[in-house]
Amino acid sequence: MPKSELTKYNYDKMEKNFKNEKLRNLVSRTIINNGIRNSARDNHVQERLSGSFSVELDTGKVSDQKASGRCWLFSLLNVLKHDFAKKYDVKDFELSQGYLFFWDKIERANIFYDQMLETADLPADDRLVACYLAYPGGDGGEWDMAVALVQKYGVMPTSAFPESNVTNNTRDLNEVLNLKLRLDGLKLRKLVQDKASDDDIKATRKTMLAEIYRIAGYACGVPRETFDFEYRDDKKKYHLDKGLTPQKFYQKYFDIDLDDYVSVSNYPNKEMRKLYNMSFADNVVGGRHVHFLNMPMKILKQVAIKQLKDGQAVWFGNDVATQSNSKAGLLDSKLYHYDELFDVDLSMSKKDRFSYYQAVPSHAMTLTGVDLVDDKPTKWKVENSWGEKVGEKGYFKMSDSWMNDYVYEVIVNKKYLSSADQALLNQKPIELQPWE
Repeated sequence: MPKSELTKYNYDKMEKNFKNEKLRNLVSRTIINNGIRNSARDNHVQERLSGSFSVELDTGKVSDQKASGRCWLFSLLNVLKHDFAKKYDVKDFELSQGYLFFWDKIERANIFYDQMLETADLPADDRLVACYLAYPGGDGGEWDMAVALVQKYGVMPTSAFPESNVTNNTRDLNEVLNLKLRLDGLKLRKLVQDKASDDDIKATRKTMLAEIYRIAGYACGVPRETFDFEYRDDKKKYHLDKGLTPQKFYQKYFDIDLDDYVSVSNYPNKEMRKLYNMSFADNVVGGRHVHFLNMPMKILKQVAIKQLKDGQAVWFGNDVATQSNSKAGLLDSKLYHYDELFDVDLSMSKKDRFSYYQAVPSHAMTLTGVDLVDDKPTKWKVENSWGEKVGEKGYFKMSDSWMNDYVYEVIVNKKYLSSADQALLNQKPIELQPWE
C-alpha cells in the first residue's frame, strides 16, 4: 500500500468536520480550563467505592517508598510485617527495604556481568543484548526477585538499617549504575572478543564487582553483620534480642515459607494454565527464578479471597497509572471517561492491550481486604507504599472491574489452588524471552 500524504484537502475536510461538532466550543472550553482528567472524571466513583469491607485485615501505618521503584520489595515486606505484627502484637513494625535494596544492587550487577559474557559474540544491537543493556541499573522488580534476596540475605528491622537520601530517591544512583554497568559490559565483551584468558576476565570482573560494592556502600551504607533487636509491643512490654544476624532474625521471627508461594497471573496474550519462566529477569545467581502460572482471572480472585479470609495479605502486580486517582485513593475502570469526552472508541481487550504494548505491569501493592456481596467481590482494600498523604492514610479502594482490567498477578500460598491447579506447577515451564 502506498504511503498516505496529508494534503490541504485533508486539512480542510478535517477542519470542516471539527467545526460541525455541535458541542465543540463547550467541550473545548471545559478541557482547556480543567484539563483532560478533570473533565473526564466520573464523580460517582467515590460513591460506588464507599463503605466498609466484609473481609479486612487489621493493619497499621503504611510505608513510603518515596521517589524509588522499590514497590516489589515494599510489598513483600508488607506481607512479612503483617505476619509479624499479628504474631508479636506490634502493629506498626517496619522491615528495612534499604537492606535488601543494597544487596539487590550487588546481585543484579553480578548477574548482568554473566549476561554480558554469555552474549559477547553477539552484536550490541542484537535483540537480546539490547534488552540486557536497556536498564541494567534500575530498581524495579518482581516478587520472586524479592524472595531470592530474602532467602539468601534474610531481613532486618528498619532500626538496624534505616533509609537514606539515596534509597528514598534512587534516580541519581540508577543513573550512575546504568553508566557504570554499560561501560563494564563494553569492556567485558571486548575482552572476550579479543580472546583474553579466563583468568584475566575473572580478575577484571572481580574488580568491577568490587567497584559496584563501593558505589552501593557509599550511597546506601553497608549493612552490619549483627544487630540487637529492641522493641516495645502494643501492650507496652519491652523486648530485647541481642546479636542477631539478618538470616537468624528471619528464621527466628518469621514462619512464612516463601517456597510455598506462587505467582498466579493473568496474561491473556499467553496460553492459559501454563507455567512460564522469565529467567532473564533473575537477580540472584543460584536463586529463585522469576516465574508465573497463567490462569483465568476468576482463579486469581478465588485464591486471593481465600488467603485474605485466612488473615494474610496478598502481594499483587498491576498497572497503577491507569484509571486511578492516587490523591483520592481510587482505582476504577470507569474513573475517567476519555471516550465520551472526545467521542472516540478507546476500548481494547486486556489481551490486545498486552499485544500492542498498552498494558504495563508498573507497580506492586498489597491486598488487605475485600467486600463480598453474595460471595462475589465488589471492591478491594489496597495497601500502597506511597505514604499516608495519598488515599485514606495510604490505603486505596479498588473496584472489582479495575481488578479485572489492570491486575496482572497475585502471590498466594499454593495450598489455595485446587489440587488440579497445583499439579500445573509440576509441568516444565515455558521459557520467555525479554521482549515477550
